[in-house]
Amino acid sequence: MKLIVGLGNPEKKYEKTRHNLGWRVVDCLSEKTGIKNFKKENKFNAFVAIGEFSGQKIILAKPLLYMNNSGQSVRAISDYFKIVPEDITVVHDEIDLPLGEIKIQENISSAGHKGVQSIIDRLKTNEFKRVRLGIRPNQEIIQKTEEFILEEFSQEEEKIVEEEIKKAAQLVMAALSSNPC
Repeated sequence: MKLIVGLGNPEKKYEKTRHNLGWRVVDCLSEKTGIKNFKKENKFNAFVAIGEFSGQKIILAKPLLYMNNSGQSVRAISDYFKIVPEDITVVHDEIDLPLGEIKIQENISSAGHKGVQSIIDRLKTNEFKRVRLGIRPNQEIIQKTEEFILEEFSQEEEKIVEEEIKKAAQLVMAALSSNPC
């Protein structure tokens, strides 16, 4: 069993912000894998969809807690389904990467990402996979990071983001296909 978690913030006003890129990738994965039965699960504080892809059971999750508390949901889901950290993939925005760039890594620090740090703190390990989605524009960021990540993408950036989302979903699906349970 694999757990794929998209990080984001739950309110509608955050739907298209930079910080909700993880949720958007999980939504794309839902469409591509056919795992579409999302339900609000109060015991996990998350939207959860369970299905099968590439011969293995997959859980897609979007925590309903704010970004900085995402670890509570991830821990609750992993405990309930007895999922080890090595079978967890967290998809999130990454200000340290240029817009459109994607890195898949594991066993690394949070690099200041508070949602990821919350997961590390709750799981007591960083031994889970991370799909890091670049959100940094080409020009230097003048404003505060906290403000920048809660802004929506420009129309020009959104075109790049849509491709980034599709590519990230394809990479996760390829990893699931080549790494059966």
